[in-house]
Amino acid sequence: MRYYFLIFSFLVNLFFAQNIKKGTVVTTHIKAETLKNIAGENPERRVTIYLPPDYEKSNIRYPVIYYLHGFFWSDSLLVSNDKIHKIFDRAISLGKIKPVIVVMPDESTIYKGSFYANSKTAGNWSDFTSIELPNFIDKNYRTITKKESRGIAGHSMGGNGALRNAFLHPEIFSSVYALSPGILDAQYFAMNEIDLYKNLKDIKEPKDFFKPENARTNIIFAVARAYNANDKAPFYADFPFFFDDNALKINPEVSKALKENSTSELIFSQFENIKKLKAIKFDWGRNDELAHIPPSCKSLSRNMEMLKIKHEAEEYIGTHGSEVSKENGRIENEMLPFFNKNLEF
Repeated sequence: MRYYFLIFSFLVNLFFAQNIKKGTVVTTHIKAETLKNIAGENPERRVTIYLPPDYEKSNIRYPVIYYLHGFFWSDSLLVSNDKIHKIFDRAISLGKIKPVIVVMPDESTIYKGSFYANSKTAGNWSDFTSIELPNFIDKNYRTITKKESRGIAGHSMGGNGALRNAFLHPEIFSSVYALSPGILDAQYFAMNEIDLYKNLKDIKEPKDFFKPENARTNIIFAVARAYNANDKAPFYADFPFFFDDNALKINPEVSKALKENSTSELIFSQFENIKKLKAIKFDWGRNDELAHIPPSCKSLSRNMEMLKIKHEAEEYIGTHGSEVSKENGRIENEMLPFFNKNLEF
């Protein structure tokens, strides 16, 4: 009996695999006015766009999900490594979401991540994500050009960016889903990674990051340029902590600004904006190897609950990425059905 069941399952899966309609992945570039900067970042950005099956054969207009990649990642890796377009194909073919356009901008930087935030010296990445990019997409693709048909999502740094940009721009996005959002509270993250600041003395110029021993130090420079930018070359950033003869020193003003500029604090400064959003959800793996993520997510959810900001927050059994970009993973079974429910098609 089990033998016949296995044959039946194989034939069903083979039939389904042969009948999945495939969307199209296209790549374009934008010379972004919002990303002009003095810190050496390239304002010309690549954008990868998933067009749903039969897009070229119809005159239909589609809602859009803006999907933001994580730190050390990019739009091209979402396709080549994560095979995210195949997740979209499956979800549409299975009816988990109606046909939709998905826009994936490359917002990696010299230090591997922008955090999708406006920086005083490294470019206005939030303005690019929420204003310039949607304007470009609406002009060049058959989109439904209203906020009710725009959602924003992302994983890790991208989850942070999705929440940040939705909170700041409810006139652009109606709903947001953040997967394992990283560094929601940048001050708390910095304290959890305080030993990384011992490496500051070894970083004299950007090329020093190519040394293997300095690889992880990238992240504190990226965070500093997002939230503690200055106009001093070559790093254009202030740091909340440093070490002098192995003794910890604190820059209180920088540490304070790091907290105030964090995405977690937007629920206070952008309270009225956030209430305009139709739907908010974020989730995280209980066993995330990035130890700051579970407590930061729980803290954000508790604070939102106390402020009576309607949202969904879910902890599941998994690590930082184990359940996200796979067949029947969080993107396919949670994120896309969430947008199917909340976007206007």
